[in-house]
Amino acid sequence: MLEDKSQELTPISKLGEFGLIKHLTEHFPIIQKSTKISIGDDAAMIDPENQKVVISTDMLAEGIHFNLGYVPLKHLGYKAVVVNLSDIAAMNAMPTQILVSVAVSNRFPVEALEEIYAGIALACNRYKVDLIGGDTTSSNAGLVLSVTAIGLENEEKIVKRSGAKANDLLVVTGDLGGAYLGLQILEREHAVYLANPNMQPEMEGYDYILERQLKPEARTDIKAKLAELDILPTSMIDISDGLASEILHLSDQSRVGFHVYEEKLPMDESTIHTADELNLNPAMAALNGGEDYELLFTISPSDFEKIKNHPDFTIIGHTTDNPTDNVLVARGSNQLIPLTAQGWDAFLNKE
Repeated sequence: MLEDKSQELTPISKLGEFGLIKHLTEHFPIIQKSTKISIGDDAAMIDPENQKVVISTDMLAEGIHFNLGYVPLKHLGYKAVVVNLSDIAAMNAMPTQILVSVAVSNRFPVEALEEIYAGIALACNRYKVDLIGGDTTSSNAGLVLSVTAIGLENEEKIVKRSGAKANDLLVVTGDLGGAYLGLQILEREHAVYLANPNMQPEMEGYDYILERQLKPEARTDIKAKLAELDILPTSMIDISDGLASEILHLSDQSRVGFHVYEEKLPMDESTIHTADELNLNPAMAALNGGEDYELLFTISPSDFEKIKNHPDFTIIGHTTDNPTDNVLVARGSNQLIPLTAQGWDAFLNKE
């Protein structure tokens, strides 16, 4: 859990709740001009200055969303922030503030919380957001992190899931499947370690996919890139639960269908090679793996020329006027495979 286990560790009870909060948060700077009152009062206050406030919250629970057998605490803090900022980016808004709540058992010393908050601080600095509040409490079930993210944007620029029209183009940022393959490698090596603690994990050559799993990034940069192209998506969502699942969310909210082309799915070479090594279909990893935190969106066909050769975007399909017509067009054939939501579901899956 902590790299230096020889150091004398500090029990949380030594600081108490309020002392712990002050200790963990006193060095967080205020960056956003919209932040008017931060940590220290009964509530925070922000001034949106005539913009709309966009809010999202997400929870990460030990044993469900992460395994401390192989997830460093600093990475966990960073990722907990990023997955929430990704939701703000998916509304075409810019994140400005976060609130962080932590439930922790007495097996965690103060130093463990320091590591988590060091990761949170890195994310706040990277994305220029302010930590403005939260809570800490005890837990009988391990570690739970809950982050609420706040963003601001003018109403006419906010993009929802419900705006796609028939014949729109379906576009994705970055590449897919890497986070899922990174998780498979972590799980494999952790199982080997549990069977024989003297075995050294074999992580060489997996750097990219491991980073995609342990330290993802929110695509807050996409908003500016789309603005430069003079493109406002008709609908948008982030890819947290798997591409197929997110497509079905867009289909449900916009009441359109989607045709997705397997040969168009963007994947990194290391993702493809690792899938082959593990006897997995890389396309299925891209469709159902999840945790890529890329953005999936639709655009008008009239924007095709603006985006067709851009290195950050890949057109992977198009919409139809039938909401039940959601299919994958298999590579090299006209075979149509129905898209099903096989990605992450917290109430159906366990790590």
